[in-house]
Amino acid sequence: MTARYRVVAVSGSLHEPSKTTALVRAIAAAVSERAEVDVEVIELTDIGPQLSGALRRDQLPAAIEDKLRAIETADLLIVGSPVYRASFTGLFKHLFDFVGQYELVGKPVLLAATGGGERHALIIEHQLRPLFSFFQALTLPLGVYASDTDFNGYVIESEVLHARIALAAERALPLVGYAASRPVDLLVG
Repeated sequence: MTARYRVVAVSGSLHEPSKTTALVRAIAAAVSERAEVDVEVIELTDIGPQLSGALRRDQLPAAIEDKLRAIETADLLIVGSPVYRASFTGLFKHLFDFVGQYELVGKPVLLAATGGGERHALIIEHQLRPLFSFFQALTLPLGVYASDTDFNGYVIESEVLHARIALAAERALPLVGYAASRPVDLLVG
């Protein structure tokens, strides 16, 4: 690898502190332990108020445009949301409503979610994966779900979850390298 990968981790949590933010940060850290990367974490708790009134991308402030460009130009996206009413947060969806329809084509996306219990784990397959399939992104086969029992406060304590994060990071990197080497015009057709 000649250049560092650009990793953008998006936390769809509306609270700080946040288990979801802790999870996406842990995944980004696991990726950075295995490859030379530059990581940017985007938290909805920071940018949400600037998003909420906009109906079109040209209504967004420059700071939010910068975040959207970071998402669109990342080599790897790590996206996570807490489960709200059996889905991701509305503000998380609102953020991705502003992402260009073809800007994520072929981009590796590692999906993550947090919820109160194991019964919410299907959010990855039934909510997040279809959203990023719309963008023609390369959603990585292994998502990372964490329930409240995996944490002590906002710190990940579960060794099983740590192992899953490590495995997801390990499996993501070959696909990131492959996608980064492909001209996007070969993917958009």
